[in-house]
Amino acid sequence: MVTASIPDKASDYELVKLAINGSQYAFTEIVRRHKTKIASTIHGMIGQCDQVDDIGQEVFIRFYRKMTNFRGESALGTYLTRIAINLSLNELKRRKRRNIFSFNQLVEEGLDIADPSSFEAPDDNINIVRMAVQKLDPKHRSVIVLRLIDGYSTEETSKILNIPIGTALSRLARAQKKLKELIKPYIYEL
Repeated sequence: MVTASIPDKASDYELVKLAINGSQYAFTEIVRRHKTKIASTIHGMIGQCDQVDDIGQEVFIRFYRKMTNFRGESALGTYLTRIAINLSLNELKRRKRRNIFSFNQLVEEGLDIADPSSFEAPDDNINIVRMAVQKLDPKHRSVIVLRLIDGYSTEETSKILNIPIGTALSRLARAQKKLKELIKPYIYEL
């Protein structure tokens, strides 16, 4: 195993090469550099929950297992973000299947289900926006998270999601319109 020191200004690509050659220090540095952005992306996609940390760890585990496939054609952050988006979408699909099952089971057991309108609306604007983002369709949510929360350019967003730039722009426009509709009842200035 290689344990040589890592240059202070090593690029991500250099770190990947060192990690492939066995440097745990290099891989640790990759995680250190990218974990905050990855956690932000996952949080934006699935909301605040226990799975954020689990999915974040899984992103780096998957990268570690397949890092020899990284060719450096895109930035490492973009590559890792794509893994995070895919794993987040998988989690959303699992939740949807679980929720359908749970709802059907509750109805079959004759349990009363609370009226959603009886819940209090959050008074904090940040929570209102977070809740609205979580209500978006995953394909629109991913564009909002990448462009407006994580700050990726439209071109980077289209590469991460593997969609044409025009599709990224139209999804962003639709998502922003839907967000405005969802937020409007809570924020009177809109």
